[in-house]
Amino acid sequence: MAEIFRQSPVAFEVPALKTETRDRWPVVLRYADEGSGPHLADLSHLPRWDIQDKNLARFAPCDLEIPETPGSCTLKNGVLVNRMNRSQAAVWHLAPTAPALPEQSAYTDVTESAACLALIGPHLFSITEKLTPLDFLAPGQPPPFLLQGPFSRVPCQIVALAVEDGAAGGVVLTCSRGYAADMAAAILNAGEEFGLRPAGEKAFRQWLEKLPAGGAGT
Repeated sequence: MAEIFRQSPVAFEVPALKTETRDRWPVVLRYADEGSGPHLADLSHLPRWDIQDKNLARFAPCDLEIPETPGSCTLKNGVLVNRMNRSQAAVWHLAPTAPALPEQSAYTDVTESAACLALIGPHLFSITEKLTPLDFLAPGQPPPFLLQGPFSRVPCQIVALAVEDGAAGGVVLTCSRGYAADMAAAILNAGEEFGLRPAGEKAFRQWLEKLPAGGAGT
């Protein structure tokens, strides 16, 4: 029987130089002519979970506490936990490996229902201000933090991992899978004047490893 592969909803029109298959996902590690940044990376293959329960305090995904305040996030060992509202949280696995989905009914694997993109590097917020009214540089919000709202007119969850003006700036966003192609095209178009290029998972991984524990702020 032929093996069934999973497919990202994002496709960049540049050659992939290095790829690997992981959990039946074809993963691009590096694209041709990535440049020095800023970069747009497709992370749609990385596992993401939704947790819904009236008492979220009783859950500790990957041994991490779910933040109490909506919009607050915890990032540790490549696991990002986002408090969305009173009864819902999201768990994004930003590391190459992830544990199995817990068996509790409150957990749902939403990996294949949404696209996930990382926008990292210099000029980041000059790019995002073209695409959303959401303010990533609002005072009093140390990263990582979650914003929910329109990005390129599409409802998104967006986590600011670092809000420095230089090369450390970075956000990760998810949107419904059906918007993925248009979302990627809109971001690349907005970033064209700043040299924005598609990048593979390796570029994102190297950027993430340079972050201080918990994210980076101005």
